Amino acid sequence: MDKLTADQNSGVDNSDVSLSEQTTLMTVYLAYAEDEKRQHYLALQVSRDTSLYDALKQAGWLVEFPDLAIWCDEVADIVTPTAKRWHVGIYAQKQPLSYRLQPFDRIEVYRSLSADPMSQRKSKSRS
Repeated sequence: MDKLTADQNSGVDNSDVSLSEQTTLMTVYLAYAEDEKRQHYLALQVSRDTSLYDALKQAGWLVEFPDLAIWCDEVADIVTPTAKRWHVGIYAQKQPLSYRLQPFDRIEVYRSLSADPMSQRKSKSRS
């Protein structure tokens, strides 16, 4: 399947993008489950040299989700994600904000857990 057909099937509108621009653009997907009732999904056209951070910014998510923007500012220079405090990844693999996106990557924004899953299981087993 050629790129244009793949984009059409994914619901991405390329009507205002010239054919030469389409060859330098790629589709990526963003997903964020803000909580169990509010989930956000987006297909986005980005240039081939776009970083994870740039895609979040281009999608408007750093404005829409101020806590995400604050977190990004705090960890902007970190190149090795730390397990517990990392909030973004690609296909469940934590990646630095400088990660260069590949076509059809799924950017996932993780929310902080309100309680440790291990503690929750222990509490349930005691009751």
